[in-house]
Amino acid sequence: MESGKIVSKSSNRLDKILSNALDKSRNQIEKLIKEGLVKVDGKTILKPSFKVKVNSQIEYSFKEASKAEFKDIDIDIKKLYEDDDILVLNKPSGLVVHPAPSVKEPTLVDWLRKQDIRLSTISGEERNGIVHRLDKDTSGAILIAKSNFAHEALSKQLQDRSMGRYYLAIINYPLKDNVVINKPIARNPKNRLKMAIVDSGKEAKSAFAKIAQSRLDTELIAAKLYSGRTHQIRVHLSTLNRYILGDRVYGPKEQKGDNRIFLHAYLLYFIHPRSKKLVEIKAPLFDDMKSYIDKNFTKEKDYANLSKDEIKSLFKSANS
Repeated sequence: MESGKIVSKSSNRLDKILSNALDKSRNQIEKLIKEGLVKVDGKTILKPSFKVKVNSQIEYSFKEASKAEFKDIDIDIKKLYEDDDILVLNKPSGLVVHPAPSVKEPTLVDWLRKQDIRLSTISGEERNGIVHRLDKDTSGAILIAKSNFAHEALSKQLQDRSMGRYYLAIINYPLKDNVVINKPIARNPKNRLKMAIVDSGKEAKSAFAKIAQSRLDTELIAAKLYSGRTHQIRVHLSTLNRYILGDRVYGPKEQKGDNRIFLHAYLLYFIHPRSKKLVEIKAPLFDDMKSYIDKNFTKEKDYANLSKDEIKSLFKSANS
């Protein structure tokens, strides 16, 4: 275990002093402190914001990185973009993003490890490289950080919403109009597997835009999120008495067909952490959702292959 000592030359926050002295990110230092690996004048400190006095002695230790075993996974995942800092993948439906105690099957992180792709370490070993998540049943664009530099920059964008995604979904019945839903979301108190609108929940805002109606009276819509809550699109649609085809949690358990949830992260946008330029990446629909659209929607437009500008123009009137 790597360890060391420094003496504070000024009065400041503990995490800031260590970050500057050790040339480590604030996220890395915060994790170090919360794991009880930092002492000030012989006393273990667990608060990153702890105010250190001048000439205090700070002791620190870094755990040796452990090589965790990963689950074997044998699937093809398409790379949409890659450079030295970032990777964008088109995640298939049914794939969990990262390991958790309740997750028994292989995850996207397992796939990344198997591919021997260099990943950021800020989020801890079980979430190497993961900047944001997609629900297991949602397909589409997901952004991976290959360096801690990129991870920190992208995490800030996630917080200030300069990074985001536009989704495509097929719902059971047409919306009356384009609509913005701004209602807080929290765990459903009656069903822990679901989320719900709860007054004391976290702020959540979604915009929905109509695209096309099928011959079956289902509708292709686009969604834009202004927050990132679990199941947010599905919960907000439920307030309109709508559900996504294939959603047997927020929709009826008995539905025609055996399709998965037709929800896809179609367009990802962010500021590249190194070039500072806007990057927009479109994730092609998977065959199942594309086939449904081709079969049931009119041929006047290729609704399964909408352009970036067509998607963005749908939300020009939505309040940001």
